[in-house]
Amino acid sequence: MARRAGDSTRVRRQPDRAHYDRGTIDAVLDAVLLAHVAFVEDGQPIAIPMLQARVGDRVLIHGSTASRAMRLLGAGAPACVTVTALDGLVLARSAFEHSANYRSVLLLGRFREITGEMERRNAFEALTNKLVAGRWDEVRRPSPKEMKASTILAMSIENASAKVRTGPPSDDAGPDAEFDTWAGELPIVSGFGAPIAAPGLKSGIPLSRSIRLLYEPKERT
Repeated sequence: MARRAGDSTRVRRQPDRAHYDRGTIDAVLDAVLLAHVAFVEDGQPIAIPMLQARVGDRVLIHGSTASRAMRLLGAGAPACVTVTALDGLVLARSAFEHSANYRSVLLLGRFREITGEMERRNAFEALTNKLVAGRWDEVRRPSPKEMKASTILAMSIENASAKVRTGPPSDDAGPDAEFDTWAGELPIVSGFGAPIAAPGLKSGIPLSRSIRLLYEPKERT
């Protein structure tokens, strides 16, 4: 069921591209690793790129306990979180109609610090597995010292909206369609290159299963 958007997250420009249902919002959050977290400090707007992971009804971020941004956000400062997946370039016959295909989410709210030992461990696991699914089970767990040095924050997904554009340029049905210039979509495809071993990796250690799985679809095509 679609949710009602708050005034602050309601899409006003091209509202036909807006989505307020959790299915669309969650799908974009799950597909994108990088978020931009914005807040105001001493009257100065600041936006920081951070890795994010969605767990249920919350978005998680983490950083150093020494970080001013993490302390400010953990204290409940109003924050804006945005994520975007750029899916392609849309080339039209006119310069004005050029665009891009994308999926994006805007999330407003306040972060809360996760303090419970088990909840923090689960959050670390979720953040690790967001990078590469299954990686948590292959690596050393964070030590008490490492846990103490890390702050994990969570924001509830309550005041959010998604905006999505798909499809060809919008001038197919207009007079510019008679212009003799190629127009259409240039899909942007992302993927992993060949793994590069750490310089200090011991000889004879194969790729972990979680990494091999990333490449299996490519090998089958």
